[in-house]
Amino acid sequence: MRRALIICLAALALFVNTPSFATESTVAQERAEIRKTSQSILRQLYRSSPAAKKRIAASAGYATFSNFGMKIFLAGGGAGSGVAVNNRTQREIFMKMVEVQAGFGIGIKKFSLVFVFDNEDALTNFVDSGWESSAQATAAATDGKQGGAFEGAVLVAPGVHVYQMTDKGLALDATLKGTKYYRNNDLN
Repeated sequence: MRRALIICLAALALFVNTPSFATESTVAQERAEIRKTSQSILRQLYRSSPAAKKRIAASAGYATFSNFGMKIFLAGGGAGSGVAVNNRTQREIFMKMVEVQAGFGIGIKKFSLVFVFDNEDALTNFVDSGWESSAQATAAATDGKQGGAFEGAVLVAPGVHVYQMTDKGLALDATLKGTKYYRNNDLN
C-alpha cells in the first residue's frame, strides 16, 4: 500500500510541476474556459441551493473548482482548476488543485466545489498561501452562528465554507482529504 501511494504521489508531482509553454492566446483561452466553467458551477449551485446566491454576494469572495479524480485499488488522485474572485475588487486569481487518496477502492469521480470566504483574511490566505485540506477539515454544515445561512455547505476552516456538487446536485458532505489548492502561475 505504501509503495502504491508513493508512486501516485510521484506521478502527481510530475504532473503538477511540468512547465507550461503557453502562448498569450492559449492563456486567454484557458482563462475564458475557466470563467465559463465557473459560471456553470455557480448556476448549478444556485439551482440546488438558492440561498447560496445571496450568501456568496454578501461574502468577501468565492472560489469555484472543477475536479476530476480516480481511484484504483489502494491509491488515487485527482486534479482540477478554478478561479478565486474577490467580491470587493472583482480581482480573479486562477488556481489549480491536486488531491491524493489512500485506501481501498475503485472509481472515477467528477465534481465541482464552491468555496465561500466570510472575510478578506480567509480569502487572502487561500490564494496567497495556498491551502491544504485533510480528513480533519470536514465539519458540521453550520457554525452555530450562521444557522441555516449555509444550508448545504460544510465549514472547512474558520471563515471558509464549501459546497460540493456532483452531476446529481449538491453533495451531502465535502470530502477534501489530501487536497492542495494553489495559484496557477501560468494564468496569473
